[in-house]
Amino acid sequence: MKDLNIYMCGVGGQGIGLLAEVLLRACHKAGYDVKGVDTHGLAQRGGTVISHLRIGKKIHTPLIPSGKANIVIALERLEAARAASEMLAEGGKVIYYDAEYQTIGNRLGKFKYPTHEELENTANAKKGEAVRVFEEDLADPRMQNIVLIKKIIELEWISGVDIEKVSEALVELMQGKMLEKNLNLLKV
Repeated sequence: MKDLNIYMCGVGGQGIGLLAEVLLRACHKAGYDVKGVDTHGLAQRGGTVISHLRIGKKIHTPLIPSGKANIVIALERLEAARAASEMLAEGGKVIYYDAEYQTIGNRLGKFKYPTHEELENTANAKKGEAVRVFEEDLADPRMQNIVLIKKIIELEWISGVDIEKVSEALVELMQGKMLEKNLNLLKV
C-alpha cells in the first residue's frame, strides 16, 4: 500500500481518542509503519478534537499537512465539512457520522451546519467522495467511532485492517461491559 494519511476529527467527548488509538493499533497489527498524534485543544469544553494518523515507510512527522488527507473520518457533520474543506487531498475520501454535536462556535451562531449535499459537493470538488453513516438504534452515542470503523472495514479503505485486528486493539484498550458492547457492535 502507498502512504496513507488519515485525519480524524470530532468534538470533545465523542471518542476521537479511542478511534485514533484503535486504528493506530489495528494498522500496526496489519504490518504498517504508523505514526500518530492527537491534538486535544478545547476537548473538555466542547471544542474540536483532532487526530492525525500516517502510514508509510518514510514518514518523518505524524502531522498531516493541509490538503493531504487521503481519508477524513469525522464523528459529526460540521467537523466533517471543515476537514473536507481544509484537509482533504485531491481524490480523498470522507466518512462521517451524521450527527450534530453542538460545538461552542455553533452555539454562539458562528457556524451553520452543512447539509449532506454541501459536504458531498466539497468532496466532489476535490474529485473525492463523502460517505454518510448513521445507525438509527445506536444504544450509546459514544460508540459512533466503532460504527465508523466497521464501515471503513466494509469499504476496505485500509487494506489489511479487518474486524479481527480492530477487535484485538479494543481488547488491549478496554474491558468489561464497554468492551463487550463495542465488540458486539463491530461484529453485527
